[in-house]
Amino acid sequence: MDIKFEDGINKAESLEQISTQEIQAEPSLEKNFGWWSLFAVSFSLTCSWVGVSASFGTSIGSGGAILIIYGLVIAAFFSLCVAVTLGELISAYTNSAGQYYWTLQLAPERYRKLLAFVTALFSYFGCIFTCASISSSLANSILSLYSLNNPSFEYKRYHAFITFEVINVTLSVFNIWGRYLPYIVTSGLWISLIGFVVTMITCLACSSGRYNSGSFVFSDFTSITGWDNKALSFIIGLISPIWCFAGLDSAVHMVDDLGVKSGKVLIPRAVLCTVILGFLTAFAYSVAIFFCATDVSEVVDSSLPLLTIFYQSTRNKAAATLLAVLTILTGIVCNISAHTWQARVCWTMAGSEALPGSKYLKQIHPRTKLPVNAHFFSTFLVAIIGCIYVGSTTAFNAIITACICLLLVSYTIPTILLLRVRNNGFAHGPFWCGKLGYAANILTILWTIFCLIFLSFPYERPITNTNMNYVSAVYGGAILAIIICWFSYGKAKFIANKTE
Repeated sequence: MDIKFEDGINKAESLEQISTQEIQAEPSLEKNFGWWSLFAVSFSLTCSWVGVSASFGTSIGSGGAILIIYGLVIAAFFSLCVAVTLGELISAYTNSAGQYYWTLQLAPERYRKLLAFVTALFSYFGCIFTCASISSSLANSILSLYSLNNPSFEYKRYHAFITFEVINVTLSVFNIWGRYLPYIVTSGLWISLIGFVVTMITCLACSSGRYNSGSFVFSDFTSITGWDNKALSFIIGLISPIWCFAGLDSAVHMVDDLGVKSGKVLIPRAVLCTVILGFLTAFAYSVAIFFCATDVSEVVDSSLPLLTIFYQSTRNKAAATLLAVLTILTGIVCNISAHTWQARVCWTMAGSEALPGSKYLKQIHPRTKLPVNAHFFSTFLVAIIGCIYVGSTTAFNAIITACICLLLVSYTIPTILLLRVRNNGFAHGPFWCGKLGYAANILTILWTIFCLIFLSFPYERPITNTNMNYVSAVYGGAILAIIICWFSYGKAKFIANKTE
């Protein structure tokens, strides 16, 4: 196994001179971030243990506990391949533009501008849908918690819409204070880890003597989706474990908050550590939670399966509420990190005139030293997606799938281009995995194809308007938007120079 992880910078002198400012015309951000705040943004965004708990209802009916348990192993393995690939690319081309900047560097001259533009928009759309998926999950959690403590409450779909929009706008405010942002996200990291430990230990302690059998957790397959093929039912249900590792490129876009030289080494480490710690926490948490679930049918039918498990475990409404609040607090930090991420992506794209209104979106606020215009524009787009959501489980599933696959496509385009040159004198950075990296690149591409195909299948049979998977419509809308943007302004205005 040939892995190189050296301190230092890229071997090629020409690449040593490339900085994020070569792709942006506006002043750089203040470099307030270090290792812990960088890792906090990356881990807090994926927050795998909360991700798997928030989407239990999406997958548990497709195979039961074993789908989550073994699905996490599968998702973590391929996410590790993605992390290695992203690490190699950001180490060689350390720029906060990320995926589309890598495409600019690696694509043939004839197709470079178009491919970079397409990659940029896929990346940005993926960010927006990821933030929307987190907001919708939080909205569902808060309403379910309120319902538990107020039995007379009658849920209406517009409640979810209003809660979604309030969450989106309120949490966006935390991203307008640059000096305090590293402290906010670092605090969020510890909130996440404390919440993980407290909820897991509490459930196990309160369920003592009432645990499920090992066969229920590790071997029993239960599907209520209507799919006769167990393997297909299992694969379709993988959406929940895969969602736990969405947004792995978030650290990539923090170069301007960190510095180029540090970013070459620290960002690959942050992405890898995010997958590893994410898997360890999500796997341990899922095993513990499923040992504590006493009535699986009630969990499947619940609007918030995790809250139901908390109540089954503790047999106490106040205790279940406290555990749910800890999970929601962690989800809030996750949403704040998502806002940080999407703002950085929007800002770097505006620096290359990749978005309408780039003149304003690429501006840095003189007082906060943050891309405030880009941030609020992204928040507005998330709010629009909230209008589509309106409390629909089917729409929530489509949003989750879209955020997964759109981001994977944005990773795959530069990965394919990397494969063209990696054995032809490619000037790699300090993080380089040799033959292991080559295998990771191949598996990243195959994983993207797999997800695009199987996560587009309907969730249940027989297929109806209410259980249809509408993610294909999302893909069609994204592609149509890219085509319109390209011909309306991108073809003429998008800046595609390698160095500017």
